[in-house]
Amino acid sequence: MTVQGIVLLVLFVAVLVVFGFIVRMLIRTLKLGKPEDRSGNIGQRINSVLVYVAAQARVLSQPAGLGHFLIFWGFIFITLGTIEHIVGMIVPGVSYTAVFGPVVAGVISWFQDILAFLVLLAIIVSLFRRFVLKPVRLKIDDPGARQEALFILTLISALVLLMFGIKGAGILMGKVDPAYAPVSSFVAGLLQGRGLDLHMFENVLAWTHHLIVFFFLLYVPYSKHIHILGAIPNIYLRNLGPAGTLSRMDFEDESAEKFGNSEIRDFTWKQLLDLYACTECGRCQAACPAYLTEKPLSPFNMIHRMRAHLMDERGKLLKGQDGEKGETGAEGVEGTPIIPETMTTDEIWACTTCGACMQECPPFIEHVQKIVDLRRYLVMTESNFPQEMQAVFRNMEVNYNPWSIGFSTRADWAEGMDVPIASEKKEFDVLFWTGCAGSFDARGQSVMKAVVELFGKADVDFAILGVEEMCCGETARRMGNEYLAQTLIDGNIDVLKKYSFKKIVTACPHCFNTFKVEYPQFGFEAEVMHHSEFLLDLLEEGRLKAGKIESTRGTYHDSCYLGRYNDILDQPRSILNQVSGVEITEMGRSGKRSFCCGAGGGRMWMEEDIGRRINEERVSETTKLGVDTIFAACPYCITMFEDGLKAGEIENVRVRDIAEVLLESID
Repeated sequence: MTVQGIVLLVLFVAVLVVFGFIVRMLIRTLKLGKPEDRSGNIGQRINSVLVYVAAQARVLSQPAGLGHFLIFWGFIFITLGTIEHIVGMIVPGVSYTAVFGPVVAGVISWFQDILAFLVLLAIIVSLFRRFVLKPVRLKIDDPGARQEALFILTLISALVLLMFGIKGAGILMGKVDPAYAPVSSFVAGLLQGRGLDLHMFENVLAWTHHLIVFFFLLYVPYSKHIHILGAIPNIYLRNLGPAGTLSRMDFEDESAEKFGNSEIRDFTWKQLLDLYACTECGRCQAACPAYLTEKPLSPFNMIHRMRAHLMDERGKLLKGQDGEKGETGAEGVEGTPIIPETMTTDEIWACTTCGACMQECPPFIEHVQKIVDLRRYLVMTESNFPQEMQAVFRNMEVNYNPWSIGFSTRADWAEGMDVPIASEKKEFDVLFWTGCAGSFDARGQSVMKAVVELFGKADVDFAILGVEEMCCGETARRMGNEYLAQTLIDGNIDVLKKYSFKKIVTACPHCFNTFKVEYPQFGFEAEVMHHSEFLLDLLEEGRLKAGKIESTRGTYHDSCYLGRYNDILDQPRSILNQVSGVEITEMGRSGKRSFCCGAGGGRMWMEEDIGRRINEERVSETTKLGVDTIFAACPYCITMFEDGLKAGEIENVRVRDIAEVLLESID
């Protein structure tokens, strides 16, 4: 081993040791968070890494992702080359050719050359987009973020150019096969005949390259590129269950001093890992209805600022953890509140919980749960929430619905229709859950009547709970009032267990999602179907037969809790396609990328006095298509669309539920 090799070895080992200490500190920081079980399903988790890391599936779901794909794989092969060169300088004669043979080594070299060149092209495009085009997804509050991005891209570019120089010199010295290095061969041609001391030239470039790599290795944990360390484990540990599920709070824990999250250590370790995983690609921001209508919330900035908050807090909290022997989570140290230092209440209440941010996020960050956890603290510990929510909570407590309407009138919509009541029937095939909107909102009631008439035509054995039905608890949960939600949930479960039925059918996606993915948390499981699924089954079984309506050119709006959260995309469209006279024109933002109507997350009952109204934004998108009908399958969406049409004084467009259209075609 040469003196140069010894120096490089000592430096390399020192860097790895320091890097190991930094990683240890990052892991200790995660342990500040509360416990959460993300074990199990190892095969599925490994598959997630293959699909979303190796194949970059979510990254490539948008055209701009191709650049990141190239940079990712280019960096992998550049790193392979770096490892070979460092080991070769420490132990002369060791190379991929010596270990694997010339063919394998040549293939690695070829991919390294081609991908590294494509990396340079991708960086040029990235710089142009970031500093010239400035897309909405790359806007961030932190002014230093753009400078850091430029610095990182400059470092990567330097590594690529130095690599080409090293390999070009290697070709001229006979150390690299030019047949497997097309770009480096071009560089070799530029170097040839310039009177360079090739050994010295290669050595200077190699040391420069390796020192940059060492610096990069120690710099990454303190930069936006910490996602290099956090994204892969975050994808492996992603939520494999239903996307719309919220965590259940334990109100029987007598040691709890508060409810909800107010400090960074109140989050779970997995929620803290999310902060490491953020790539700052801004896709969440570009999809967020709150941000796009000029609300203060940006999921991008939220994660960015929470990570900065974590980094600021960790020294104090870790020191407290070490000082309080036997304690975990540094309970003896007072943490800095997240609200309002890191997030404002306006940001927290702007969220519609639509899940668009999580749908777009390449490393599977879970934004909505964090916002709901902060809401829980504001509502249940601080009693700090928008004024209009006070009436909503009171109505739910007294009359079991968000409206100030007596619970005794819940079944009045069905008068004169001979609708079976569960308490009278006891056993039936289908429990039709009407929900609060279907029971008390005039527009929702018309949808319920249409569904009931269709049930009658198909001879469905069903019943409704009537006055025994209470709000499913979804709105209270997402507003942060978990205690009220659990009270409603427990009450409903007690009622449901009294009757014998095969499935629950509901026309409300919010009720549907709650029964399907959240009631099992509380010990109640049943087959749950949205009315679009159930009506389609009736059509396919021949129990209903769609007919014809007056020629209508419409568009279908995907409800967030139906399409994005529960993958029910084709069923409503299939029903509409069976109705003669209906022509569907898809919106630009549809399917899982549908734009929220603005009613979710309790926003249905809150004033929208900041920025533009989300429902009006969505209505303008539909009317630009020149349609005369907006089809929907959610009572919230119908209400928001009709309000948006009225606000825009648009009189030639109507909003209809799929059940209303199907019933008209049959009649």
